[in-house]
Amino acid sequence: MSPHVLMILIFSLGLGTTLTFASSHWMLAWMGLEINTMAIIPLMAQHHHPRAMEATTKYFLIQAAAAATLLFASITNAWLSGQWEITNMNHPISITIITLALALKLGLAPLHAWLPDVLQGLNLNTGLILATWQKLAPLSLLIQIQPSNSYLLVFLGLSSTLIGGWGGLNQTQLRKILAYSSIAHLGWMVLIIQFSPSLTLMTLLIYLMMTYSIFTIFKLNKSTNINTLATSWAYTPILSSLTPLILLSLGGLPPLLGFLPKWMIIQELSGQNMGMVATLAALSALLSLYFYLRLSYALTLTVSPNNTTGTLPWRLPNFSTTMPLAILSSATMCLLPLSPAILTIIWI
Repeated sequence: MSPHVLMILIFSLGLGTTLTFASSHWMLAWMGLEINTMAIIPLMAQHHHPRAMEATTKYFLIQAAAAATLLFASITNAWLSGQWEITNMNHPISITIITLALALKLGLAPLHAWLPDVLQGLNLNTGLILATWQKLAPLSLLIQIQPSNSYLLVFLGLSSTLIGGWGGLNQTQLRKILAYSSIAHLGWMVLIIQFSPSLTLMTLLIYLMMTYSIFTIFKLNKSTNINTLATSWAYTPILSSLTPLILLSLGGLPPLLGFLPKWMIIQELSGQNMGMVATLAALSALLSLYFYLRLSYALTLTVSPNNTTGTLPWRLPNFSTTMPLAILSSATMCLLPLSPAILTIIWI
């Protein structure tokens, strides 16, 4: 792809998300979402492979259906209330339809089936954009509308944490595992979004750091399934020894940074007299932890057979940019002792 075209597409991605962030009118927010979707479609289809084209078509159809549903619900709300303000959603039918449309855009369970298939058909660079940047605009709208029907959000969040953990158990493709990991983490964010939006933003920020780190590691190792992780130890030994810590941070184990959002969300849910929901969410984290441990085992305790063809890539120098990876992976592993300062900044 031409650098100029790539620059225009990346600028359009940022423009669409920023337009949705800055808008208080449903029509402008819808326009931002559409600009965002149209900008990532060429990035998905830039490799003219049948699997990439299939993933691009699925993504376009799903996002178009979600955008049409969102536009229909916003028009219905304007018809019933006479206003287009995002923060003034009063009618329960409009709120419910818009919440479901945003859940479809985000890939929340039970509207999640498109996300693993789409992510599996993309390369890791575009998959990283889909798993991180594309979640920002719909999640910002979900934070702003503050649905009065709390049971719907609790259902979406709890089902996402359970299905995100359960769906990744039997997977061998890394991109599908990361897709189910994304579904599970989004479930944690949605569980707490109506009680503490600031805690949702903190969870999102930590999720972005961890996801960027793990996608970049798989990209450096050229890994696409669990079996290819066995070559990582000889290819990048130091990074492979640190990767299990990032994976366990994604699973939410102390003393790693991924433990902080789960800890605070469970504490907040308990304070809202939702002990059963907190218990189910904590148990669902064990499902996700299982496939993170599978990846850690494949990285550290399995070794690929040595032959001339197999060892050649290990001896070639790697010129990839690793400074962002070094910073974010270090933050993922070491920032938990600073959690009081992080929480103070968020709740000011």
